[in-house]
Amino acid sequence: MDGAELAERLAGAYRRQAGAAVRIDGLQRLSAGASAETWRFERIVGAGREPMILQRFTGEKQFTAALDKRSQGLVQRAAHAAGIATPRVDLILEAADGLGEGFVSAFVGGETLGQRITRAAELARARERLTGQCARILADIHRMDLDGLPPLPAEAPADMLERLRRAHDGFGVRLPVFELAFAWLRERLPAVPEPRLVHGDFRNGNFIVDADGLVAVLDWEAAHLGDPLEDLGWMCLNAWRFGRIDQPVGGFGRREELFQAYEAATGKAVDRRRVRFWEVFGTLRWGIICQWFGNQFISGEVPLIERAAIGRRVAETELDLLDLIEGVD
Repeated sequence: MDGAELAERLAGAYRRQAGAAVRIDGLQRLSAGASAETWRFERIVGAGREPMILQRFTGEKQFTAALDKRSQGLVQRAAHAAGIATPRVDLILEAADGLGEGFVSAFVGGETLGQRITRAAELARARERLTGQCARILADIHRMDLDGLPPLPAEAPADMLERLRRAHDGFGVRLPVFELAFAWLRERLPAVPEPRLVHGDFRNGNFIVDADGLVAVLDWEAAHLGDPLEDLGWMCLNAWRFGRIDQPVGGFGRREELFQAYEAATGKAVDRRRVRFWEVFGTLRWGIICQWFGNQFISGEVPLIERAAIGRRVAETELDLLDLIEGVD
């Protein structure tokens, strides 16, 4: 649909769901992600204007079973209500809105590009604060009341590993380093604590930063119930350091600083070996996602050069896995 029709349907959704006479102005499509298209617009009520974001599901196949946009919006809404720094959700689209699957949230200004977060001079003070801020917001996420959440996936680590195994085998290529990582992980499957809300994709590039540090957490589509230390391991992947490999936490901090801040926020000791398990697991998972992107390009399913470029990064994850397994930083 064109922009005029989209704006009309958005205004109708506000009338139906919020009982408000809303005008839509400045509708502009932003860059589309792998599973959603994103639009920015201004919501006008009377003399007041507020910038907003619309996310709509594109229908593109995803590597793993992510939350549908309705569930993602409900999780984000619950997190915002619990005091988590994440954009307020105004609308969760319904069939009557004629806009497909998606939700509308408040626009939050700041920087989201990981490479700029790790390098921009104007964010130097933010980088000094980010590690502790990330630890504290993760602690808040992990202590959220589960009763206010929609039904979420919950898998034991053994089942998660087996799902990765099947995905990798489906490409018909055996990589010795990946085989080593699978064996290493099988031997170290952790006991599952009481399941908590896990963000699932908490990393540099999925939050908004300004000069004072972390402003808001984005992208809740991988939310699930599980081991909260999974989020700490994923946060430390080399892929999210944007070249600052000497700073394991997002390219701006150290692991021990993250762990100590998380312990101070939760009052619980962090099992470093369990975090290392999840960092190895996450690195292997990212490597298999890179395989998937490369296969999409080779097969012609998604003939974008970006997919081929990400596919070439499988080799990077092999080196990362060897370093992690050998205990090298």
